[in-house]
Amino acid sequence: MEYKKPSLTVDMFIINENSESTDFDIDNQKFILIKRKNNPYKDHWALPGGFVDYGESTESAAIREAKEETSIDIELIKLFNVYSKPDRDPRGHTVTVVYLAKGDLSQMKSR
Repeated sequence: MEYKKPSLTVDMFIINENSESTDFDIDNQKFILIKRKNNPYKDHWALPGGFVDYGESTESAAIREAKEETSIDIELIKLFNVYSKPDRDPRGHTVTVVYLAKGDLSQMKSR
């Protein structure tokens, strides 16, 4: 029997590394959003993130995707949440692991 498997993705909520807080306090934090280049939701704002490669940990994928999408080296602080509702992504069943991370926001380069 063949089993269907969901895709695995990561997103990062990246706050400035100079921040004193590691709590989710949006009123007192600067953070990064990117404009999506591809469908679905092309040209909409989103957290940086992407697909986990086969054989890659979610932690490594988060660090890689942050660097690819923002040019920032990040430090993962903690797991924020996991989103797994089967119909939340029009491309198919996708499980997203979201991390809270710190990075030097001044290093961000537009792409």
